[in-house]
Amino acid sequence: MGMIAHSVLFKLKYDGDTPYEKKFLQAAHRLARIPGVQNLHCYRQTNKKNRFDFGIAMEFASQEAYEIYNKHPQHIDFIKEFWIPRVQEFLEIDYEPIAPIDL
Repeated sequence: MGMIAHSVLFKLKYDGDTPYEKKFLQAAHRLARIPGVQNLHCYRQTNKKNRFDFGIAMEFASQEAYEIYNKHPQHIDFIKEFWIPRVQEFLEIDYEPIAPIDL
């Protein structure tokens, strides 16, 4: 297995620009400090075609690096302190690139 692209789309339990939103996004950006996390970005939805307001995307060089991230204490603390109490609903997507196909 090669590179893993990990994305989570989510809606917070509160609407609008609040101090809770700012703290949540600051904590999400700090996940980039975890060894193995590459290209972490947080996004705000601009097209209302779905119910999610935000996204977090990151990459890992391998499935092993992704598994290390999932078990890392900083990630576990983020889930307990920020994700569980503040996220209303989410969709998690993990991708592995497909090699180009000649047509």
